[in-house]
Amino acid sequence: MSDRETKNPVGVTGYACIQAYLKTIDGSPGVYRMLDGESRVLYVGKARNLRARVSNYSRPGNHTGRIARMISETASMMFLTTKTETEALLLEQNLIKQLKPKYNVLLRDDKSFPNILVSKAHDFPQIKKHRGAKKENGSYYGPFANAGAVNRTLNQLQRIFLLRNCSDAMFESRTRPCLQYQIKRCSGPCVGKISAEDYATSVSDAERFLSGRSTQIQETLAAQMQEASDAMEFEQAGALRDRIRALTAVQTAQGINPRGVSEADVIALHMEGGQACVQVFFIRANQNWGNHDYYPRVGADVDAAEVLEAFVGQFYDKKEPPKQLILSHPIENADLMAEALSGKLGRKVEIVVPQRGEKAELISGAARNARESLARKMSETATQAKLLRGIAEAFDLDGPPQRIEVYDNSHIQGTNAVGGMIVAGPEGFLKNSYRKFNIKGDAITPGDDFGMMKEVLERRFKRLLKEDPDRDKGMWPDLLLIDGGAGQVSAVHEIMAEFGVEDIPMLGVAKGVDRDHGKEEFHRIGKSVMALQRNDPVLYFVQRMRDEAHRFAIGTHRAKRAKAVGATPLDDVPGVGATRKRALLAHFGSAKAVSRANLVDLKAVDGVSDALAETIYDYFHERG
Repeated sequence: MSDRETKNPVGVTGYACIQAYLKTIDGSPGVYRMLDGESRVLYVGKARNLRARVSNYSRPGNHTGRIARMISETASMMFLTTKTETEALLLEQNLIKQLKPKYNVLLRDDKSFPNILVSKAHDFPQIKKHRGAKKENGSYYGPFANAGAVNRTLNQLQRIFLLRNCSDAMFESRTRPCLQYQIKRCSGPCVGKISAEDYATSVSDAERFLSGRSTQIQETLAAQMQEASDAMEFEQAGALRDRIRALTAVQTAQGINPRGVSEADVIALHMEGGQACVQVFFIRANQNWGNHDYYPRVGADVDAAEVLEAFVGQFYDKKEPPKQLILSHPIENADLMAEALSGKLGRKVEIVVPQRGEKAELISGAARNARESLARKMSETATQAKLLRGIAEAFDLDGPPQRIEVYDNSHIQGTNAVGGMIVAGPEGFLKNSYRKFNIKGDAITPGDDFGMMKEVLERRFKRLLKEDPDRDKGMWPDLLLIDGGAGQVSAVHEIMAEFGVEDIPMLGVAKGVDRDHGKEEFHRIGKSVMALQRNDPVLYFVQRMRDEAHRFAIGTHRAKRAKAVGATPLDDVPGVGATRKRALLAHFGSAKAVSRANLVDLKAVDGVSDALAETIYDYFHERG
């Protein structure tokens, strides 16, 4: 693989610029980038033959409006040759995600999906939700479309198989059964209510259920219930009956699950009015594990094949593909995409566009969901646009704001102080743009809201000035919304003036004299205080934004406080992980006692080596 950028040899743009590059490139496979006069990437594309592909852009005619605009803005190009076209395809999608070019179809929501983990690090395995890298020892089942789908499945598993969901630390500290045991959601392994062998059988049954073999489990439970009944162990028979009923209820609720599709992602696209929605259904172990909708950035003149191919390439860039992708529309490079995904998975991945049968019915259902989701999205966008126009009119802005940033702080008597920033725009709340700020200033007096706000804004706008000094990347706000009155707005104005940023409107929202929700007063620099009618939709929208910022800041503060409550000085000692931390606390009773222990006593702790004992001793005694 080789990368090279050739400067525009004649200092021109458009077709003439592209024609000049044909003299320096060959027919190798690879990736090309088109850049504007300020070296910003306009487009990333792949090619089996770079020279042939680029030559298509060098001649006027037969280009869509989007491509013609892109060509006219092109001032230079970059080329990266690869050994194979498959390698070029993977590289293209990776660069699109990194660079977010203006003229590419772009998948904007690219979060990871949760799995269910049956942890095998303990004699009595724990079942829990897991998101992120699969580093922990155990069996992973997924992906699930969202946390709700995981929680429903976990709830079913607990009712049917009575597996624990408590942490290992909680498990070790129990002396009597918890509430989960009382409501028949756990078999109580922590206090010996079930043997290790019987619990292992339950774990095995749960894994069979997650692998799609629920009918076998039901037959086994029915036989066990009959045996218990014959032995006149009616309490045990009743418990097994309840588990069978729960399993039957699950199977009934999941009646839409496909019988002939064991592992696949069903991906359907609907396009309308220059917008697109892609609906993905996750089928694993013949079960529907939820669905998720996506709204890729598209142009008015892109076709379904281009959108769907771009979506598939970007969606599986860092996700493990299933054995089969069931698509609503054919894509141009299906064989190439299947080869690329097969190489990533290490086994064959098939891409199909069904015309009849069960798979076609699955696609039909997903397409219907995509159509309905896009209709709702377009309706919400229209409503949101009306609200933004209303804000512009109500508060004398130059135009409807495209990015509103709302700030709030949260603390308890100055402790665990955090700042929160939420963002709203034409598409509603942009949760991927939310930011939290751990207040670090040592000079800030506990409870000093002005000092906290100054630190938050300073960090926010210093970063903006560094990353987007020309304000052309859509990162700068058009309106700042502050939870507070004239004093807070004036203070924020002074803070912004220190950064040389005085052209961003700001609005303070304060409750009226009666502290009544609905009688908010609005404060602006150099203008008199104002209010809106109680039934004004703009008022409700501002209230929603302020409440969302408050919710986000409070949630962040609570998470920080909970983490601080469980923290001990042992967390900072090199080499002391969770297991050794538990062993030290069990041996000495507290972190303070550990800090006072002599070297001999530290070496006596199970699992603590002589070298680690010396590290722990030196850590506390060097600190004084």
